[in-house]
Amino acid sequence: MAMTKDQLISDIAEAIDTPKNTVRAALEQLSEIVSDALENNDEITLPGIGKFKVSERPARTGRNPQTGQALQIAAKKVVKYVPAKALSDAIN
Repeated sequence: MAMTKDQLISDIAEAIDTPKNTVRAALEQLSEIVSDALENNDEITLPGIGKFKVSERPARTGRNPQTGQALQIAAKKVVKYVPAKALSDAIN
């Protein structure tokens, strides 16, 4: 089962003995900082967690699974995540 935002906030608040509203504000600010960095095509590294970066996905031809008809899929930018070695080692 996936951890919800409220569960994450509760766990962080308990771990560092800080009010939940402070942790919520910090988490929302982190989200804005990561978003702004990625919009500017910067990479952002969260130590112990991983690296987020923007990657270009080229246009390609796909297929409609129901009809088999060829479709043109437009090029777009996507966010790529590369986990930190410490995180990978921790789960393996």
